[in-house]
Amino acid sequence: MNYTTSDIAIAAYLMLKGFKLLSATREASGRFKFDFDDSNNEAKGYAVEYISSEFCRFDTHLKNLKKLLY
Repeated sequence: MNYTTSDIAIAAYLMLKGFKLLSATREASGRFKFDFDDSNNEAKGYAVEYISSEFCRFDTHLKNLKKLLY
């Protein structure tokens, strides 16, 4: 089974947690698409874990800093 996300931060977190990235593409709409091997059906749980993690707060601060510069 695969897990797919368009969120680059969640994709990076899953990679940090050891999930194997199967493909990374950019759709015609401009959205990202990341496919992971999720043989144990655990990726969704880690995606939820990410939302309440320090990594998510860090990513939010990065986005806010970019907005200040652009």
